[in-house]
Amino acid sequence: MEDAAGHSDRLSRIAAALNERAAEVTAELVSLYEKELPHLVHDDEGMVSLLSASVYQNIDTAVRIFMHGIDPARVEAPAAALEYARRLAQRGTPVVDLIRAYYLGQMAVLEQAIDEGIRQIHEVDVLGAALRDALSGAFAFIDRVTQQVVTAYEEERDNWLLNRSAVRAARVRALLDEDGLDIGASEAALGYRLRGNHVGLVVWYADTAHPIDPLAGLEALAGRFSEQLARDARPLFVPNDELCAWVWLPVREPQVPTAEQLERAIAGDADVRLAVGDPGRDLEGFRRTHRQAARVHALAVAAGKGCDRVLAFRDVGAFALMASDLSAARMWVEDTLRGLAVDDDQHERLRETLRVFLATGSSYTAAAARLLMHKNSVQYRVRKAQELLGRPVSDNRLDVELALNLCHRLGGAVLPRR
Repeated sequence: MEDAAGHSDRLSRIAAALNERAAEVTAELVSLYEKELPHLVHDDEGMVSLLSASVYQNIDTAVRIFMHGIDPARVEAPAAALEYARRLAQRGTPVVDLIRAYYLGQMAVLEQAIDEGIRQIHEVDVLGAALRDALSGAFAFIDRVTQQVVTAYEEERDNWLLNRSAVRAARVRALLDEDGLDIGASEAALGYRLRGNHVGLVVWYADTAHPIDPLAGLEALAGRFSEQLARDARPLFVPNDELCAWVWLPVREPQVPTAEQLERAIAGDADVRLAVGDPGRDLEGFRRTHRQAARVHALAVAAGKGCDRVLAFRDVGAFALMASDLSAARMWVEDTLRGLAVDDDQHERLRETLRVFLATGSSYTAAAARLLMHKNSVQYRVRKAQELLGRPVSDNRLDVELALNLCHRLGGAVLPRR
């Protein structure tokens, strides 16, 4: 039975033989990646060259561990491997593809080592011991190097997204606020056509939500909007903060997506909220639809958790404008609704009954059907509500209806604070 020194010598000779074929093995691995992981083999020559350098340096490092008895825990990932990981991060290549490449490479090199071991070692027990050492050393090396390249990938991805988002956000804010900009240059910088029809959206997570990667989730949502609403045209996605983003959809016709389309797009994430502007055309429409969506977003935030998940400017535009000055809206509601403007369950029931009664043409029967109540109960509540108003609804019906609908949308946010 050979001792440890003998095993080390055997592995050293196997590694030396592999090292002589490092260039050949590198070419084979690049071809394998082209077939199994096409995301890793980009068209530009520079990336292919960097991939080859990364593979070659990893093979060279791995075989020298065995040739010279180096502890794998002390090995640093090759420079080309780290740089290749960073380039993949910049291109948005999934990190799982990078990790899989290392394990495919490990398998290919181990197969070469096994073949070489069989050629050099004829004693079964000695061969088995050598291959066990080779396996344990190879796994230790791959574990060490993948940790380093994944760390480099993640750091570069975070920096790249941060810088890209910052540049994009600055360009978009300039488009929203400044005149005399070069539209063509802005389109090239953003990768988005400003000359056409747009629908502006604000998408965000509720404060109570705790998604693992909120901006990634919102960007995926923007992609679903593109698929379902914009006929695969690429949307413009701009993070506003860590839980909120601005989105523009390029649409062929100046039409607001239907409520069903919007609900279907957000169906996969119960914590997402959505505000939608009216369609607009060219740069001025780009600005206007966003500002409308932003006003609706402010309305939804003011309304809190009781607000609908999807709000469109076409449905709540007047309320959104009023919500821009909540203090003034609160005073107006109090002046209009008087004794009904109390933030508790009893007065909320009275307000809601009067709101539905007026919305159904002052029909007790229709209001009862919509509220699932007895007609007599509706009559009682309407009478109590009018008593609290202190005057007939007919004196200022339009204001009363608007105030009731504003309370329905925003609740306590527009009721006097006691």
